[in-house]
Amino acid sequence: MNAKRHLDRPQDKIERTLKNTHDTIDQTLHESAAQAQRSRRESDGDEMTTKEKIVSHADELRHRVDAGVDEVKKKARGDY
Repeated sequence: MNAKRHLDRPQDKIERTLKNTHDTIDQTLHESAAQAQRSRRESDGDEMTTKEKIVSHADELRHRVDAGVDEVKKKARGDY
């Protein structure tokens, strides 16, 4: 069986760079959204209901996990 070396082609390197750039932007947006949720709880915490606090925590966690997924995708591609 003939193994192809896709990573040696310039086009593949460009595609990988574009995907890494996209994931970096997504990761940054998710981290910012997570920090915004935390800041919102810190500033409005006493005025928020328990349900609002739980939803805010869940949103922050979801954004942090999504940011982690984006980072892992970049590392799995290499050239990171």
